[in-house]
Amino acid sequence: MEMPMLKDMVIILGSSLLIILIFQRIRIPSILGFLITGMIVGPYGLSLIDASHEVELMAEIGIIFLLFVIGIEFSLKSLATIKKTVLLGGLIQVGGTILVSGLVTYLSGLTWNQSVFIGFLISLSSTAIVLKLLQGKGEITAPHGRIALAILIFQDIIVVPMMLVTPLLAGEADNLTVTLLILLAKVIGVVGLVLLLARYIVPYTLHLVTKTRSNELFILAIILICFATAWFTSALGLSLALGAFFAGLIISESEYNHQATANILPFREIFISFFFVSIGMLLDLSFFINHFIVVLLLTLLVMIMKGTIVAATALMLGYPSRSQWLAGFSLFQVGEFAFILAAVGMSYNLITIDIYQYFLAVSLLSMAATPFMFQYSHKLTDFFIRIPIPGQVKRRLKAMNKVHKMKETHSETQWDDHLVIIGYGLNGRNLVKAAKKADIPFVIVELNPDTVKEINRQGDPVIYGDATQETILQHVQVHLARIVVIAISDPVATKKIVNLVRRISQTTYLIVRTRYIKDIEDILKLGADEIIPEEFETSIKIFSRVLHKYLVPMDEIQSFINHIRAQNYELLRSPTSGPDKTGRILHIPDIEIATLPVQQGKNVVVGKQIKESGLREKYGVTILAINRQGKFIKEINGEEILKQDDVLYVAGNPDQINELNKQLKVQ
Repeated sequence: MEMPMLKDMVIILGSSLLIILIFQRIRIPSILGFLITGMIVGPYGLSLIDASHEVELMAEIGIIFLLFVIGIEFSLKSLATIKKTVLLGGLIQVGGTILVSGLVTYLSGLTWNQSVFIGFLISLSSTAIVLKLLQGKGEITAPHGRIALAILIFQDIIVVPMMLVTPLLAGEADNLTVTLLILLAKVIGVVGLVLLLARYIVPYTLHLVTKTRSNELFILAIILICFATAWFTSALGLSLALGAFFAGLIISESEYNHQATANILPFREIFISFFFVSIGMLLDLSFFINHFIVVLLLTLLVMIMKGTIVAATALMLGYPSRSQWLAGFSLFQVGEFAFILAAVGMSYNLITIDIYQYFLAVSLLSMAATPFMFQYSHKLTDFFIRIPIPGQVKRRLKAMNKVHKMKETHSETQWDDHLVIIGYGLNGRNLVKAAKKADIPFVIVELNPDTVKEINRQGDPVIYGDATQETILQHVQVHLARIVVIAISDPVATKKIVNLVRRISQTTYLIVRTRYIKDIEDILKLGADEIIPEEFETSIKIFSRVLHKYLVPMDEIQSFINHIRAQNYELLRSPTSGPDKTGRILHIPDIEIATLPVQQGKNVVVGKQIKESGLREKYGVTILAINRQGKFIKEINGEEILKQDDVLYVAGNPDQINELNKQLKVQ
């Protein structure tokens, strides 16, 4: 039996794969690749897609998953801290944009109701693109990320009243006051239900689910909560995206939020790609080409106007100048909910076909520009901040910044130079006791829900999650940890975790507990620094007890144990497992010593002299020694040529070392 949708999925995914592979080579963001895929395969391109309606449905699912993950990561407490920004900031941004853009379009010859409606469209920014980019850069809880999220939440709420006002603008409205009052009652009811679910029902339900130790059942429960809440808000006349965000907030109040994020991310990545493709499919390419100059000028006008209004909004809310500029560079585009609103306007004849195509072209160009602006936003912000301004204005801005910094709170726990303990069995418990006694900061990762509750009662920092998933390791910030200890009994999971930790960070010192000596060589090859085999330690315990019973003096027994340990642990380090990396345990603030293998033939250093490679200038990294085919080069000078398969012993900032390691790895 033929499935037309299956053919369309193959075309979309195959085309996206090809285009994004090319874009990755030339360092163009993947979001732009999805948009261009939609333009090519859509009805105005090669017309390869038949089931366009089904693609739009999958795009809606992508938005649901995106807002769900954002809700999980933000939490109700975080939302409460920005309620002023949501209400006041959103009102200033949306109202200001409607006023300015409506005035410009009215002066250009459109009627007042058309001008107001176009102001509605331009005031909305792209929730999907902005939040995905903020999340990817880890800036969702930064000050400018909080401004962007607050304004986007307000926009998602206000789009529903905008749809209700649209018939009024067209002269076809019923009793608007009653309708808005009903809408307000619905929002209050939904918020009350969210608080009830988050506080009592969902945490208890998820605890029952996690006790089964079934990952499939956990994923099913999480997706059910997401879709059920989105469906409920949609049935009340609110947006699906807003419902998904509320569902994420519900999950965020439980201790299972990080594992929920890790399980949902693969679904989100697949479905959100269909969203960007569906947006690209809407554009009439012939219209875009024929009116390119006008479209480009309109796009620049919209970007400058919206970015300025957002920055002014952040200024009025008392945010520092850097956050003002970064927020402006985040929300300058026209968003996806504007497409839904535009379709409503078309049905009431508020905009013509030509205006609709201009709107689509400007929206897509501004969306396409967003990843590039994000990439260079910090550099652009630094440039604009350095522009001279009058002294009196500067003093006033500094005073506002000082007041805001005193009020600013941060919702995420920040770890640095800490110990990550994976597994809370006997070894993990004893390690926690030792860390407390030595006043070492630590965080525990544990998958048993009952154990997590026990640790929470003790007041120790713990994350419920599967450490074989990168999202969990990123959350406990293994790249900033001094040491990671893997103290679980599953050898397959242990190897996965070692591989992930080493992929995230080359500088973190990694200690692994394993049951059997036979696993040591494989784990060392994956990047572990030190392995404690229980089988070997058990044998030491046995012969020490035997010698003790034969009345061998304790100092002789200890000397023999030390000799056996030193001899056998050295033998256990296979010569094929790479150079000894114990230098990582040396700690100087902001400086790490690490080994970086040069694994790729065509990269930034191979075939170059050290002084030409730019390692010191670009990455701030100093080469201490080079291991070349088992021989050490200890006297380093700028004339030395770096070769493939060299192992570099380097010193530098951990983040810079990790950045350099990405350039040296096989891609």
